[in-house]
Amino acid sequence: MDVSTTPIAERIARVLAAEHLSANAAGDQASASAQVDAHWQDYLPHAIAVLKTLREPDRAMAAAGDVAVWESMILAGLKGAVPPKVLL
Repeated sequence: MDVSTTPIAERIARVLAAEHLSANAAGDQASASAQVDAHWQDYLPHAIAVLKTLREPDRAMAAAGDVAVWESMILAGLKGAVPPKVLL
């Protein structure tokens, strides 16, 4: 199994940004990669919300594996997900 070198929160944020920006999804840009690179951090709070939701697996997920390991992995992903601070 491959292991990504990109933190999970960033990967989720990039997917959410692409979903919003790309014409292949809900957006209007034919090539959104530069915009995704520029704006994925705007979606980091949404990515963190997704990870928080995933802390508790549903019944099918729990039946397929170790719930404690799952929770530990999600919590590790959350620990590495720090939204950028805005200084005013």
